[in-house]
Amino acid sequence: MKKLAEVINSEPSMEVMVEGHTDSQTMVPGSHIQDNWDLSVRRSTAIVRELQDKYKVDPAKLIASGRSSYAPLVENSNKENMAKNRRTRIVIIPNLDKFFAMMDSE
Repeated sequence: MKKLAEVINSEPSMEVMVEGHTDSQTMVPGSHIQDNWDLSVRRSTAIVRELQDKYKVDPAKLIASGRSSYAPLVENSNKENMAKNRRTRIVIIPNLDKFFAMMDSE
């Protein structure tokens, strides 16, 4: 996380989206988490908060998102695969204006 924060902080035009993912197991009714959508967003929000609070990343550069169980890495056919699908993914979003300016200069 520290290294990720250093990279984010070093590039003023960079934005980062943290995607939360879950396995396909249905959440237990009555828990404080409503469903897999809620769980996936909470998972990403935990990472975003750590980047902001512990590593001083500008929160304007951070996006928390959730994909629920709809983008699995592997089939949810056993416990090992389900564990692989419970994850976060860091997506670097470049400044498109800067990107297009670089494309035009060539």
